[in-house]
Amino acid sequence: MPSSHPSEPERQPALPATAAPAPKVDQGMVVHALDASDSAILITDARRRICYVNEGFTRMFGYSPAEVLGRTPDEVLLGRHSDPHLPQAIRDALALHGHTRIETLVYGRNGQPRWVSMVVNQTSRALSGTQSITVMNDITLTKMHEVLQKKVLEGMVNEIALSELMKLVCREVERIAPEVTATILAVDEKGFVHPLAAPSMPSYIAQAIEGAPIGPSAGSCGTAAWRGEPVLVTDIETDPLWAGYRAVFAPTGLKACWSSPIKNHQGQVVGTFAFYFQDHRVPDALHHRLVEVCLHLCALALEREAARARIHQLAYFDVLTGLPNRAMFRQSAERALDLLAREGGSAALLYIDLDRFKRVNDNQGHAAGDALLCEVAARLMRSVRPRDLSGRLSGDEFVLLLTGCSAEQAVQTAQRVLEALGEPVQIDGQTHQPQASIGIALFPTDGPDIDALLRHGDQAMYQAKSDSAHSLRLFNPEMNQRTQARAALELALRQALQLGQLGLHYQPQIRSDAAQTLYGVEALMRWRHPEWGMVPPDRFIPVAEDAGLIRPMTDWLVDEVCQQLVRWRQARLPVPRVALNLSAKSFHEPDFSARLEARLREHGLQPADLMLEITESVMMDTRSITAANIQDLHARGFYLSLDDFGTGYSSLSYLHRLPIQELKLDKSFVQDLSTSQAARTLTLSVMSIARSLSIEVVAEGVETRDQQSWLQSQGGPVLQGYLFSRPLPAPELEQWLKQRNEVGLS
Repeated sequence: MPSSHPSEPERQPALPATAAPAPKVDQGMVVHALDASDSAILITDARRRICYVNEGFTRMFGYSPAEVLGRTPDEVLLGRHSDPHLPQAIRDALALHGHTRIETLVYGRNGQPRWVSMVVNQTSRALSGTQSITVMNDITLTKMHEVLQKKVLEGMVNEIALSELMKLVCREVERIAPEVTATILAVDEKGFVHPLAAPSMPSYIAQAIEGAPIGPSAGSCGTAAWRGEPVLVTDIETDPLWAGYRAVFAPTGLKACWSSPIKNHQGQVVGTFAFYFQDHRVPDALHHRLVEVCLHLCALALEREAARARIHQLAYFDVLTGLPNRAMFRQSAERALDLLAREGGSAALLYIDLDRFKRVNDNQGHAAGDALLCEVAARLMRSVRPRDLSGRLSGDEFVLLLTGCSAEQAVQTAQRVLEALGEPVQIDGQTHQPQASIGIALFPTDGPDIDALLRHGDQAMYQAKSDSAHSLRLFNPEMNQRTQARAALELALRQALQLGQLGLHYQPQIRSDAAQTLYGVEALMRWRHPEWGMVPPDRFIPVAEDAGLIRPMTDWLVDEVCQQLVRWRQARLPVPRVALNLSAKSFHEPDFSARLEARLREHGLQPADLMLEITESVMMDTRSITAANIQDLHARGFYLSLDDFGTGYSSLSYLHRLPIQELKLDKSFVQDLSTSQAARTLTLSVMSIARSLSIEVVAEGVETRDQQSWLQSQGGPVLQGYLFSRPLPAPELEQWLKQRNEVGLS
């Protein structure tokens, strides 16, 4: 530490004759004051040897004066993780400035590291025989917060694996307190433990306790999780709590264990954080401080992992049946088919559609329909091999991919599925006999990839449904009826655009406040064909995308919405904004954002007057033009809404990076709120995530007062659905708005 040599004392000017003599300082009082200080104070002589330490030094570092006098501060305080350049840095600072302030890591008598704020002052030449005075204050707790939080939060932002994150926590703790062996366990919803991190423990320990139940006498950790409070065992060899684990831990030589429960923000135990010691002891003040810091960080990391799991469930699995959804099935099927293609293997895709499923929903309600879908999913899983892939595509459509399967085996499996599905099932006291139609497409004969197999399996299924109910059909090239129908639909759609046959209906969106104010309206495209009647958007929009009609259709949509919004405002009708759906194809146009703003300005409107709804496929699109359009729209002041959140690939990272102002909670969640705890839990997760990111939530498909009340009680998203109004033509919406004004609801 300081090593500059003292110079001769400077000559002091004589006091004026009239000046009073300087008061004498009681040396005993000075020493008493120094000893009473919580700061550690040491003074070195001209040879850099310690010539004085106060009692605060002894309390902080454990050394008596006799143990340090005559030694250099470097010899006493520096340890293996201290900055080796610290002594020279102090000497240089004293030579240049006469003083310095440093935050550094030093070690006490027992080898325990301690962060200190160190102020070193070169002494006055008048104090002959001394060179420097050093004052140190303990900032270990502050540094623990700083170092641990910085590393853990950076790890979370970088999305490193939970186990690696927890290992990082344990290693940092063991670096700060070398006498500690740290471990972290997760506790699942069923009360079983799963080791997350124990970097200094033998690997067999984790294997031995994996899946062990928590309980009133399940070691320190299992008992702490059971009680929901810390458990200290100072003698593992004799404490009855350790009876079931004593033999497993005996080879480690560990004598004591202090375990604390990790709780989430709801107060539920989700893990444990434990300190093990090689001797019979209790935790000291530093250990308590470490645990306080780490419990918060561990809880944050575990909740983040739970949120990721919930989002993964939203993204990849059907909420109702638990089967993989379309996105998950496609990914798994693509990998399986790639492997089969390299090995020259075969496969069969079974496209399954329930017959007359709508009747169940209409006659008994959605709850009965959901129960039937769950039973169908369970029967499908029992009908196939573990290696086969399954999924729910949408509604009452399911799919199976049978790997290593010939045409004959595929037909046999399909027959077995039809028989299994046809068994009677009791729902709400009524007996149902579900039936299905199955289309079979073979790989590689009927298609080289999963998209082709799905398309041809779909065609074969419709052929089975048309030819004979409750039957199966193998795909063949002559099945072109759907292709011809699609071609006819495309031609009719082109004519509808030219003849102005498209129209718009508007559905109100209501804030869930006491006044139920109007948040906005959603514009929904409608097409009434002269012969076919109403053609649903989910039939003609995909055709428009494939046929290159999206650009003129979008231009028409924007112009129509803008003209209508101007008319409403001229009539002083309180419509804050209009939401409209955008096709993913639009984001592939280089001039899309500029063209959209230009059309808006032509009508005298601002970008904030529209809410642009995009699908998750737009967020996932890796094309640079798509990302550029999203950012450009945001920069121009447009608001973006993520439609049908949870039905595709939902990711926290996308929500964090992209300028989303609104999430539209898919109506399937809302419909399941009254019957499904899973739907309620996932809905709460989505709302919590959105709230933390300051994103508005719009709940679609609100049809009952119970749904409205539950949603309002959980934070009040914007509500949209038949409970308030069906989608209305503009004149009927105007009447609806006027009626609300008359009764004072808007």
